[in-house]
Amino acid sequence: MATINLSEISSSIKEQIKAYKEDIQTENVGHVVQTGDGIALVHGLNKAMSSELLLFPNDVYGMVQNLEENVVGAILLGEGSKVKEGDLVKCTGRILEVPVGDEFLGRVVNPLGQPIDGLGPISSTNRRPIEVKATGVMDRSSVDTPLQTGIKVLDALVPIGRGQRELIIGDRQTGKTSIAVDTIINQKGKDVICIYVAIGQKESTVSNVYETLKEYDAMKYSIIVSASASNPAPMLYLAPYSGVTMAEYFMFQGKDVLIVYDDLSKHAVAYREMSLLLHRPPGREAFPGDVFYLHSRLLERAAKLNKELGGGSITALPIIETQAGDISAYIPTNVISITDGQIFLQTDYFYKGIRPAINAGLSVSRVGGAAQTKAIKKVSGTLRLDLASYRELESFAQFGSDLDASTKQRLDRGRRTQEILKQNLHKTISMEEETMILYCLTHGFLDNVKIEDLARFEEQLYIEMKSNSEAMELAKTIRETKVLPETEKMDQYFEQFVKRFN
Repeated sequence: MATINLSEISSSIKEQIKAYKEDIQTENVGHVVQTGDGIALVHGLNKAMSSELLLFPNDVYGMVQNLEENVVGAILLGEGSKVKEGDLVKCTGRILEVPVGDEFLGRVVNPLGQPIDGLGPISSTNRRPIEVKATGVMDRSSVDTPLQTGIKVLDALVPIGRGQRELIIGDRQTGKTSIAVDTIINQKGKDVICIYVAIGQKESTVSNVYETLKEYDAMKYSIIVSASASNPAPMLYLAPYSGVTMAEYFMFQGKDVLIVYDDLSKHAVAYREMSLLLHRPPGREAFPGDVFYLHSRLLERAAKLNKELGGGSITALPIIETQAGDISAYIPTNVISITDGQIFLQTDYFYKGIRPAINAGLSVSRVGGAAQTKAIKKVSGTLRLDLASYRELESFAQFGSDLDASTKQRLDRGRRTQEILKQNLHKTISMEEETMILYCLTHGFLDNVKIEDLARFEEQLYIEMKSNSEAMELAKTIRETKVLPETEKMDQYFEQFVKRFN
């Protein structure tokens, strides 16, 4: 019979007691008290952080939006129908992040960075939080590099610089999205990454934008972030923040990015819906009190970084839809005060066939002049005045038949200006082509060309710029130096060209 060595047992127990480590894990857990319309109210999460990710059953995630005394208000980032009252909810300790990286170029994704284009998964290891503080004043530099849109009237009258925030505003169906898409198309070969954020758009509209960008070979340097009209309000709310987070990844690598928010009116409405469901007190037009902060913290993330940080930039083109041209409504005035100018599209002009239907009187760029090439600045000096005086005189001229010679001349120049500034959809042109045609216009070389022949004149000029040695030399000088060649050379060439054309 084996003898039991009590001292051995005692020492073994003591060793085990010494080696014992208390490994207690605590989790902050609550339960759903109310759910519906993409919102959940959760009781018991007394340590939850603002914007923290919450894990609901069935792998549905949510984000903390309201921190109240007894409950936490969360927005659901998945199928809300899977979340029921009484469900257990866990805090994750993580702030909401989205995947970012070069792998997203050419893809269509939802606000969570998940692909929705049927082209397979996106393998990205980089992630960034969607809510970050905007770049500080000392980390920025002044906007001084043009972002060419390829649209004559914009580059001449309302120029946009890299790092600027320029609002596109107007009624529905006036060509707001077309201007943004054309600007994206024109960035081909200019080393600018483009992000198009569709907020509350029909899926067919997003599909059309995708097909257009693909057709013009622009998807190679573009990303589409889509939260369509069929998505719940929380996804529409997140979409622009996801887009700008992806843009910041490229900006901090020293790259230039163009981001389009189409449109922020629907974004504000989605935020209003969410806020009312979370029982936030309504203010003017039932919007919550922080609706200005909603867009200011988004648009302030557009910037041009200083050289120490790599010199990258984010240029933002937010779009706002007005009702019957009312730019004094609540959301339009909010966004106008945040941005560095606006491009106002007028319905009357659109239906008259003036496209793009830009109202030169109400459109302004508060940065543009500093970020405009010297060549275009020189040839576009009198354009705004010519257009404004023409529109003013036009309304009077229709009532009177006896007009003096000077008035007739101004009307004639105005008509030609308006005609030359028209541009077909997706037909963007280079900076040197813009300079040449605007030089013709402002120096009187078009005064003897019939108005109905102006489109043909313009087309012929662009052909010569690719085939005529003299025109090619002038274009090369403009492209490389960004300034106008000698006036004598320009005048000599255009005198000969007008004779050939006539």
